[in-house]
Amino acid sequence: MKKILTALSLSAAAISFSAIADDAAIINSLKSLGASKVEVKPSPIKGIKTAVTDQGILYASEDGKYVLQGKLFELTQQGAVDVSAKALMGTLESYKNEMIVYPAKQEKYVVTVFMDITCYYCHKLHEQMKEYNDLGITVRYLAFPRKGMDQTAEQMEAIFTAKNSAQALNDAEQGNLPKQLKTPNIVKKHYELGIQLGVRGTPTIVTSSGELIGGYLPPKELLAALEN
Repeated sequence: MKKILTALSLSAAAISFSAIADDAAIINSLKSLGASKVEVKPSPIKGIKTAVTDQGILYASEDGKYVLQGKLFELTQQGAVDVSAKALMGTLESYKNEMIVYPAKQEKYVVTVFMDITCYYCHKLHEQMKEYNDLGITVRYLAFPRKGMDQTAEQMEAIFTAKNSAQALNDAEQGNLPKQLKTPNIVKKHYELGIQLGVRGTPTIVTSSGELIGGYLPPKELLAALEN
């Protein structure tokens, strides 16, 4: 997102795109700002398109003249709900067979957590897994090595691709890291999805409706947040 933000900050007004009112114009213009991958989708707002890029989610006018950067919120009776992530929920769900899942026996809610094995608050969340599960919360993990594709990413690849990945993660959280490192192919996919969603730290919790909750929440507080 840094390249795009830098380009956007050079103008006090909204960036003017090609007058051609089609998705190709939006794609080409965003690529000229530094995005290497752009997918244009509908948005909840009339006259606005969602542009999913490798550096995050942007919003562009259908006539191709303006772009907005930032979170999109739906105002409900329960408050403001971040709906930006909804554009990527299909991609997130397509990774479900690559997730490490700790299912609740009496499931009420499902959350997906972007985690890093070197993260203190991820460790704290993992230590309380039974409490989350007992409250009816199924926890699914995706990998988000905060420093990118380094040794931690290679360790996480070994964990996420292990025959019993849940046990491998349990072992790692106890300090028994995998001895054999692996090229972070799956982890790279998870990391890139996290960047698109706007994940900036770990843990980041994604609800089944696509709302992002940044940071650790104790079991009862997470349940309250999901109920509300």
